[in-house]
Amino acid sequence: MTAKEKTKNKKKEVREKNAKKETENKKPVTTKPDVKLFNKWESNIEVKDFGLRRYINLTPRILPRSSGIYRQRFHKSKMHIIERMALHMLTSGHASKKHKITSGHFGGGFHNALSIVENALEKIEEKTKKNPIEVFVRALENAAICEEITTYKMGGNVARQVVITSPQRRVDKALRLFSQAAYRGSFNKKGSVVNSLVNEIIAAYENSNKSFAIKERNRIEQEASGAR
Repeated sequence: MTAKEKTKNKKKEVREKNAKKETENKKPVTTKPDVKLFNKWESNIEVKDFGLRRYINLTPRILPRSSGIYRQRFHKSKMHIIERMALHMLTSGHASKKHKITSGHFGGGFHNALSIVENALEKIEEKTKKNPIEVFVRALENAAICEEITTYKMGGNVARQVVITSPQRRVDKALRLFSQAAYRGSFNKKGSVVNSLVNEIIAAYENSNKSFAIKERNRIEQEASGAR
């Protein structure tokens, strides 16, 4: 063998050794687990309303329960949106500062409220043949109020002024209207809470006037436009 052939063989051996070292040093690729809500639905849904993206949390998790981790002020936007819906079901008899209708068996029963929301999502999937989390998010975007009226005193007179609703309040108010419509639709009636919640969410998803939340949004926004 000539000197050139020897150097070529040495270079090949060095390359092969380096390639083996690289393959050995490579770490195995860890794939993220496929986490689904209630082990049923994917919650990686895009929020189309730019103003609500920071306030609708859809991080993948199996059970949407934080056990009071986000009870600090303004931290509830970090809570999963389905958990927030279940929490609003606990006080579904409230209207503003008054407790008009008793919340009945919901008082303090978070597991019961969460199971009702889960059953409602299952029925929404059966009716729409779509991901119920996506249907719920679109209904929430449709029912979110953009403008409201506030009153203030100027001397002895009461004045009204149009204000833009904050994104956090938009989400909270839509969830509150969903829970109130679901509970009132079944209070002292033959229909169940699950069916009334399903009908409310689907009607809001379709942006129909059959939805109590859509009616309230239209009414409040018309009052705001008239007070300009």
